[in-house]
Amino acid sequence: MGYSYQIVFFIPAFVFKSDLLLRLMTTKLFRRTSGDGRNRGVTVLNNLNNRYLCPVFSIIIACLTRKFKIIVGLSGGVDSSVTAYLLKEQGHNVTGVTMALWDGKSNPTGKHSCYGPDEEKEILEARKIAEKIDIPFYVFNCAKAYKQMVLDNFRSEYLAGRTPNPCVQCNQFIKFGLLPSLATNSGLSFDYFATGHYARTEFDRETGRFVLKKATDLQKDQTYFIYRLSQEQLSKAMFPIGGYTKPEIKALALRIGLALEDKEESQDFYGGDYKDLLNFKAKPGDIVGSDGKVFGHHQGVWNYTIGQRKGMGIAHTEPLYVIALDSVRNTVIVGPRPETYNTRFFVGSLNWISIANLRKPMKVACKIRSAQKEKEALIEPLDNGNVAVSFLQPTDAITPGQSAVFYDGEIVVGGGVIHSTYNPADSVIQNLNI
Repeated sequence: MGYSYQIVFFIPAFVFKSDLLLRLMTTKLFRRTSGDGRNRGVTVLNNLNNRYLCPVFSIIIACLTRKFKIIVGLSGGVDSSVTAYLLKEQGHNVTGVTMALWDGKSNPTGKHSCYGPDEEKEILEARKIAEKIDIPFYVFNCAKAYKQMVLDNFRSEYLAGRTPNPCVQCNQFIKFGLLPSLATNSGLSFDYFATGHYARTEFDRETGRFVLKKATDLQKDQTYFIYRLSQEQLSKAMFPIGGYTKPEIKALALRIGLALEDKEESQDFYGGDYKDLLNFKAKPGDIVGSDGKVFGHHQGVWNYTIGQRKGMGIAHTEPLYVIALDSVRNTVIVGPRPETYNTRFFVGSLNWISIANLRKPMKVACKIRSAQKEKEALIEPLDNGNVAVSFLQPTDAITPGQSAVFYDGEIVVGGGVIHSTYNPADSVIQNLNI
């Protein structure tokens, strides 16, 4: 629960002209300030006519509406642009910053992406937005660190037969890590770092922890991608549009003349073929069934992912899907659709948000891919520090390398990286004589 509306609750009704005004104020506060607790005082002031306030409450408002120095991660898109605009309108000292990631070492020809040759155009658009909003703008070169922390990890994970999520890695280490650090080292002084993510944060006074919550617009919720943020990172993070819906943000952008309502908003990590980034030499191996039968051959386990059906070049009486990858034995294991389903898997590299640690089994809703809906599950702590996850219903394509994020209602409990699953392919891997 955010601090500002707690304060409102403890202000006696006699402060206002009537109880009705108090109720109207509180309703307005809840409806429009769910994006980020640190903006609530500002929103109250914006939504109220000062002639209804007594001097005592004016002092309280003044305390709640402190102006902050805020850097905003600008991408040139509608969400980050409106974020910067809203904070500037609230009276904060806003500065735009952006990351330069592209090193020019590959040549994607596909759709719009975060890492690609169109970065120069993106930065130019972000600069124009900053000029229109009338805020300073800085570009920081993060290419070297991006290669080391994101691209090299991407390659090593695929080589090990896992399917990573580079966006999660980038948010943790680059966008919310290196970028603010470089801004500080350059001499920029700021209190908070804001982005255009659809998410919300609050401070839980009972646990003393910062909490990450789903966005109001569940269709656009991005908590899956930022679940690895530390308590320190969350303490400095602001998500001003988390309480808005996407249509509202588009309408606001149009109204204030940002002319971004038709800009392509979907961004993939890389616009070309992932093989361009991997650049591995062919390593031939077998494609086998869950019974050990050889169905064909492959040129490298990194060309496959769990649940894949097409592009394997094998024929069978029924469709076959990738159910496991064994990088040690250089083997791709396939099976019929039912064998892609599982109920139990193991998660490591954990990051807890709403709790300090998992000490006993807990019922949660678990999401294992960004585009999938979460499903009911039981998480249990293991002696090795990892977590065992058991879905109540079988789920297909549980993929090592992907993230599993745990939710308690709208609150992100925490999450981690899927290390392994418990499935029939395990025994095949152990018994293969290759």
